Amino acid sequence: MCGLIGYVGDRQSAPVLVSALKRLEYRGYDSCGIAVTLNGTMHLLRYAGRIGGLEEKVATLGQALAAGHCGIGHTRWATHGRPTEANAHPHADCTGRVLVAHNGIIENYVELRRRLIAEGHIFHSETDSEVLAHLIEARLNGKLEDAVRGAIAEIEGVFGLVVIATTEPSKIVAVRRGLPLVVGLGEHEMIVASDVPAILPYTRDVHFLADGEIVVLRADHVELQDAAARTIECRRQHLEWTAEMAEKEGYPHFMLKEILEQPRALRDTLCGRVRGDRVVLEDDLCSRLNGALTQRLRKAPRLQILACGTSLHAGLIGKLMIESLARMPVDVDYASEFRYRNPVMGKNSLVLGISQSGETADTLAGLREARDHGAVVLSICNVVGSSIARESDAVLYTHAGPEIGVASTKAFTTQVALLFALGVYLGGLRGALSRQQIAEHVAGLDRLSEDMERFLATRKAIEPLCERFHDHASFLFLGRGISYPIALEGALKLKEISYAHAEGYPAGEMKHGPIALIDAQMPVVVVAPQDHVYRKTMGNVEEAKGRDGKVIAIATEGDNEVQEKADETIFVAPTHPLLSPLLTVLPLQLLAYHIGVRRGCDVDKPRNLAKSVTVE
Repeated sequence: MCGLIGYVGDRQSAPVLVSALKRLEYRGYDSCGIAVTLNGTMHLLRYAGRIGGLEEKVATLGQALAAGHCGIGHTRWATHGRPTEANAHPHADCTGRVLVAHNGIIENYVELRRRLIAEGHIFHSETDSEVLAHLIEARLNGKLEDAVRGAIAEIEGVFGLVVIATTEPSKIVAVRRGLPLVVGLGEHEMIVASDVPAILPYTRDVHFLADGEIVVLRADHVELQDAAARTIECRRQHLEWTAEMAEKEGYPHFMLKEILEQPRALRDTLCGRVRGDRVVLEDDLCSRLNGALTQRLRKAPRLQILACGTSLHAGLIGKLMIESLARMPVDVDYASEFRYRNPVMGKNSLVLGISQSGETADTLAGLREARDHGAVVLSICNVVGSSIARESDAVLYTHAGPEIGVASTKAFTTQVALLFALGVYLGGLRGALSRQQIAEHVAGLDRLSEDMERFLATRKAIEPLCERFHDHASFLFLGRGISYPIALEGALKLKEISYAHAEGYPAGEMKHGPIALIDAQMPVVVVAPQDHVYRKTMGNVEEAKGRDGKVIAIATEGDNEVQEKADETIFVAPTHPLLSPLLTVLPLQLLAYHIGVRRGCDVDKPRNLAKSVTVE
């Protein structure tokens, strides 16, 4: 959720910290702050509100901070305590020697706080995080990393933590338990952050911390340790992402940029995996199980998909794709519910987790639950080296590039494309598809990026429609078959971005309740490509119109019938029915975007939302 940053190196640290926090704004926050070590003292600057206010504070100090080359920063999303300056991070100990910035939740902070107060410590915030500063203070009689190690041994909960101290003013100590941290390995500078975009302007060589690892950063040296203070080898990775990929590049919002990047992201995701008339996933599926994984995929009785939010909608589409292409039963679970229902699993179980960040707490916990039951764990994610990727037996990376907008767009379409590719691959592996059928499906995939580009080139035609409907309070989204998850996704996007109330339903369920909502004030968005349930869907359009509903149809080019019946029609190119979600979702993303902008919403950083939900 919140953003963490630490910098030590040749540059002035304050501008680096503020710039990095801006790159982490998409994670969601309500206050922010930085702390810089300078001539044996600390400069602590915090602000309740957006980073612009913090930047003004930094500017007023100007040259006073110029000699500070080591510091930490944080963007906070309030959990314990209101979003005030006193509750903003970093937090100091009683002496002002130690400052900490912390993501996560300390479950036993009440008991720790009472004990520390009894020992004479003075607290200045309502947060759970401040106990860390005092716990470290109580142990700081040598190396900072030893004091940190002793403090976290008392902590129950999950966290990412960065610490600095005046006793060692050119050192940062960071530790991970459950929440992501990545170290950037630069030349004469080192960076630690909660996500990659904060690091990209300085280096693309990184080390993703594993749970329990402690890292000590100096300008020219990084030392990794485990909980017992044993040295660990750095697992250096070079990222293909560039700093420019995480910039707006002239677009008004990241969300619009990322919507328009989808054809490119799709090509990058399929590159090397679609070869001629085949889908080749063997390179991805080389795993800790080696060749045994192929046999497990061939013989697995069913597949269990775990995901949350938009990734769950991708999973629902994947279920229909894989069942149709591979004739393999597929279940889809909310990851947040899976491990609490005592799932039936065993050594023959096959589980697939889907997560853009690879750090989604509920999905990660669900996959761990599956592993504990002996299941083989696969994953689809976008971030190389993320927790879910490291804990999976095999990973399919989406290669979508950094997705900064909170509402997922290109991550969703690349997840769906990979699920289709996986379905075709499994169909061939399990004998459900002939070579000719595989070639036909591959040809459909090959055409998709061009079809997406052609639609997106006409995107401005949607703006008048959004102008007409932007002030409606509620929307109903309907779809059948593989279009039902797209109705769910369209409703979710509109809720996230514009704060309008929206619900997605299977169109066949309309008579079982939702039809009571339809009147002249209720826009009904119907996803109606020409597929095997088209006639049924058209019946739903008639029912909505018969009750004065305003129908917005997403339809296949050349469909004159739906155009005559709907109030507004948005056309997408014809494609294989199983691939239609990759096209029909595009107008729904744009609908949400333009309505959100027209309503004056912050579409990149919707209220109360974070990009990665890393706590339960």
